[in-house]
Amino acid sequence: MELLAHWHDGSGPGPWVLLFPLVWAAVLAGGVHLLRRLRPRGRRGPWQPHAAHGPHSPVGLLDRRFARGEIDEDEYWRRASVLHESARDRYREAGGGKH
Repeated sequence: MELLAHWHDGSGPGPWVLLFPLVWAAVLAGGVHLLRRLRPRGRRGPWQPHAAHGPHSPVGLLDRRFARGEIDEDEYWRRASVLHESARDRYREAGGGKH
């Protein structure tokens, strides 16, 4: 420390020179943490609600009913179009679509 405090006859940076790498490390760590918190998780985009897809969503339930043979193909497509239409309407109401 004595060497840093008297760098070039006392006109050097002093011990504060050790603080700057720590500040930049904190800024870098904060940026990485912020980016990790904001990135979307899974296959859904940030504009979709959490239950838009997946096993417990309406689309997932419809897929399972079709796979088990409870509904035929015509019924599946009719119901799927209604679900997609209502999701599109909710997206537009939220201000996400062009009017």
